Amino acid sequence: MTMKKLIFPALMSCYMALLMTCLITWINTGFDSGFWGRWFTAFYIAWPIAGLLVLLDGQRIRALSERLAQKL
Repeated sequence: MTMKKLIFPALMSCYMALLMTCLITWINTGFDSGFWGRWFTAFYIAWPIAGLLVLLDGQRIRALSERLAQKL
């Protein structure tokens, strides 16, 4: 596997996990003194899972998006 094929999933999963866990933690618990700790715990768990999902299913999702785009 080339570095390009590893870097994109790492960055994409980091970006998505960071934004989603931050937003969901804020919505569910509010922004108080413990927010950053709760958010980091959620992010720490979510990022590896998101990365694995992008690595495993990225090609299928890309193919699906191409098929959907052709129908539009």
